[in-house]
Amino acid sequence: MSKTRQRLPGRKSKITLREVARRADVSESTVSRIMRNQGLVSDATRAKVLEMVRELGYVPNRIAGSLASLDSNLLGVVVPSLSNIVFPEVLQGVNAALKATNFQAVISISDYDATQEETLVRSILAWQPSAILITGFEHTPATRRMLEQSGVRVVEMMDVDSTPIDMAVGMSHRRAGYATARHLIARGYRRFGYVGHDWVADRRAKLRYDGMQQALSEAGLSFVAQAMGDGHSSVAMGRAQTARLCATAQVDVAVYSNDDMAVGGVFHCLHAGISVPDQLAIFGFNGLDIGQELPQPLSTIRSNRFLIGQRAVEAILTAPDRPHAPVVIDTGFEIFTGATA
Repeated sequence: MSKTRQRLPGRKSKITLREVARRADVSESTVSRIMRNQGLVSDATRAKVLEMVRELGYVPNRIAGSLASLDSNLLGVVVPSLSNIVFPEVLQGVNAALKATNFQAVISISDYDATQEETLVRSILAWQPSAILITGFEHTPATRRMLEQSGVRVVEMMDVDSTPIDMAVGMSHRRAGYATARHLIARGYRRFGYVGHDWVADRRAKLRYDGMQQALSEAGLSFVAQAMGDGHSSVAMGRAQTARLCATAQVDVAVYSNDDMAVGGVFHCLHAGISVPDQLAIFGFNGLDIGQELPQPLSTIRSNRFLIGQRAVEAILTAPDRPHAPVVIDTGFEIFTGATA
């Protein structure tokens, strides 16, 4: 893959260390020491320089001299978690697409923290990778500036509901939510409940909720009740929030932000003696193996996670230079009817 990049119209030149030093009114050696975390620098100077680094989107170059002109075989990948099976499946797709190449993926975990993602992106870009794959569209302003100015291929994975910096590979979560509600309405459900988790950490869950709301509104319906938990999703949270939902209102069907939460809902029903789906229908999202191995396979939507990783890598290998307009690759989704709704 060539390191010659096709410059987008109006793209700014990369910010240099000299420019950071000039704007921060310090020496270039001071900026260098701060970026390498070496030597004694006052807290005030460090804060001033780092603020200018973020404002300008500066990325240090860790490959000096003639090495900087060599082709890079590094592919940066930033995902929020490895404990959630969704992202290991994406990485399996990445690995499958890289097998016949000489490229090496460098994988970093952001822990759903935008500031940590910014640090990781700066570190990865400093090594001049051929491309960077990153999860979603929600980045700090500094992260976005670095990615826009980097010149390398940038793939924002999992979602296609916004305009990407360069390329987006994933599914429309809004359409998935809309399809969920239409599917359940067609099966006769009218009293809808929602069980979810933190929408700040998981914007894609909120998009699915918005899609469901649209479909319900078009049918003259709305959510009767909802129960939201704080923090990351889990089976335990799904169980606890289902108990809250059932104590709040009588609903025919509970739609969950993902399969982990939905499995927790099934466990609550087993404990409380609630018949699924006769007394309460349950519908998830993701199509995880655990849901399909329940005595009653979970009704859900499956995203093509392996395909997302595979198509992302294949696309940048096929076209190593940035296009003049953003590219969107929709990998779609499918409804599993299952037995719980």
